[in-house]
Amino acid sequence: MTETEGVSGRSAVVTGGNKGIGAAIVAALLADGHRVASFSRGGDAPEGALGIACDVTDAAQVEAAFKAAEEAHGPVEILVANSGVTKDTLILRMNDAEWDLVMNTNLKGAFRCAKRASRSMLRKRWGRIIFTGSVVGLYGSPGQVNYSASKAALVGMARSLTREIGSRGVTANVVAPGFIETDMTAVLPDEVIAGYQASIPAGRLGVVDEVAATVAFLASDKAGYISGAVIPVDGGLGMGH
Repeated sequence: MTETEGVSGRSAVVTGGNKGIGAAIVAALLADGHRVASFSRGGDAPEGALGIACDVTDAAQVEAAFKAAEEAHGPVEILVANSGVTKDTLILRMNDAEWDLVMNTNLKGAFRCAKRASRSMLRKRWGRIIFTGSVVGLYGSPGQVNYSASKAALVGMARSLTREIGSRGVTANVVAPGFIETDMTAVLPDEVIAGYQASIPAGRLGVVDEVAATVAFLASDKAGYISGAVIPVDGGLGMGH
């Protein structure tokens, strides 16, 4: 047991932790006894977490947010880079702004946070970096060239980080959710949901707690020998990819 474990757990940062999958991840880490800072544009956070306003596309805001988290909770030991946006359209209609927004948030934002978090992890010789990817990162999806590319790139980032800093007790993994019940899927027509379910071997959509439980395990001491992995939470939709 290290000096930061025990009753107070470890210092964790979750980006995009204010709603949906991110909020469930925050709740799971809190339940495991960790001290959690939740980054979001508005700074709102689930009960029990420290809410910090941060736009991950802004390097200065990322630095300020990490400083605030460390002042409150100590050096960051767990990072869940969960912030993400979509700007879906077919490639012939996709413009540079739609490409850049998705890449700057989903990929460059994750890079900024991983770079900043690794600073304290390397000093402590312990760390967990977890990226929220997506089944479409390797499976593909029409109208999501930008989103799919950004999520696929997280796999290369995690594997490169594993080779670069894995010898210092830091792991880097990707959790790849499939179709999950969130506010976004709640507004979809029944026939669209039925179409999704027909393509999923499990025959249903996932729930946010299933993704959060996977993240919580990867953040634990028990997952210390898992790194550079892509863990699907998709009901079997993307198997083989």
